[in-house]
Amino acid sequence: MSPIIYDPQSHRYRTLGNGLATAIYMFLLAPLLVAIPMAFGPTTSLAFPPTDYSLDLFRIFLTSPSWLGPLSESLKVALASMAIAIIAGVPAGYWIARHEFMGKSLISGVILSPLIVPHIVIGLGLFLYFSYVRISGTTLSIVLGHVMATLPFVVLMIVAGVNKLDRNLEFGAELMGAGPIRMFLTVVIPQLIPSLVAAAFLAFLMSFDEVVISWFLAGPNTITLPIKMYNELQWELSPVLAAISAMLTAISLLVSIVAVALRKGTSVDI
Repeated sequence: MSPIIYDPQSHRYRTLGNGLATAIYMFLLAPLLVAIPMAFGPTTSLAFPPTDYSLDLFRIFLTSPSWLGPLSESLKVALASMAIAIIAGVPAGYWIARHEFMGKSLISGVILSPLIVPHIVIGLGLFLYFSYVRISGTTLSIVLGHVMATLPFVVLMIVAGVNKLDRNLEFGAELMGAGPIRMFLTVVIPQLIPSLVAAAFLAFLMSFDEVVISWFLAGPNTITLPIKMYNELQWELSPVLAAISAMLTAISLLVSIVAVALRKGTSVDI
C-alpha cells in the first residue's frame, strides 16, 4: 500500500473550496434565518428580531378565508398537475430511455423545451392560446400550464432512473410471455419507485411554488397562494407572509425527509 503524500497546495485549494462552499450555503440560508423568526413575531408589523413571540400570524393564515382560498387552489392545482405529469412523464421517459425511433431527438427536444424557454414567454403564449379556446382564467388552464413546466423534470428523472435499471429483468419477463404493458407494470414500475417518488414530490413543489405562469393564467376565482403573496408584497407588506414562508419551508423540508426515507426503504439506488 503506497504511503499518503501530503500536498500543501492541494490542501490549501481544498480548504479554500470548502470555505467558499460554506459561504455560499450561508448566503442562501440567510433569508430563512431572517424570515423564520419574524413568523413568530407581532401581527402589526414585520420586525427582526421580533419584539415579542406568538403564533398569531399562523392563526391568521389558517383561519382567514382570504388566505385559505388561495391555499386550497394551490393544493388542487399542484396535486392535479403532479398526477398528470407523472402519468404522462413515466411512460414517455421509459420509452425515450429504452427505444430508438424516428424523430426521437425532435420529440425529446419538444418535451424538454420548457427547461430553456423563459416562463414568462410560456405564460404569455398559453394565455393567448387559452383565451382563444375560452379556458383562460380557469383552474384547468393553470393545471395545464404547470404540467408544461413540470413535465420535463419528471421525464429527466425517469430517464435517469430507467438507465440504472437491469435490462435483463425486462428481457426475462418478455421471454416468460409477459406483454409490454404487463412487463412495464410488474417489472419496471416497482424498480422505479424511488425515481417516481422523487419526481412526484418535485413536480408538486414546483407547481405549488409557480408564480409566473400562474400570473398569466389565473382569474379572479383562481388565485393561487404564490400570486396572493405577490399581491400582498405589492400593495401591503403583510406580516402573515413571514408565517407562510416558514410553513412552506417546513413543508419542503418534510417532503425531502419523506423522499429520503422512501429511498432508503428500497433496494434500488438512484
